[in-house]
Amino acid sequence: MVVALLTVELYIPYAASLKDKRAVLRRLKDRLKKFNVSVAEVGHHDLWQRAGLGFVAIGTTAATIERELMMIADEIERLEPGLITRTELEILT
Repeated sequence: MVVALLTVELYIPYAASLKDKRAVLRRLKDRLKKFNVSVAEVGHHDLWQRAGLGFVAIGTTAATIERELMMIADEIERLEPGLITRTELEILT
């Protein structure tokens, strides 16, 4: 069994309040439900224009999990271009 964690940091320049930020994050999380992962907001809770999302996946091979998590980063970039400032992938075996 392999567990992997993808951390994505986002910069949301047009968010003028926490409500605006939460709307963007909710929309992203809803559209990413098609991937078989768990997602949570893991950083920058009180900042309007920054967010940290954590995605966790469990599978049988590291390559499969890594590919799926990188597809999530690509999908975020497709849905909201330019928001991602940093990604970090960790394989936790």
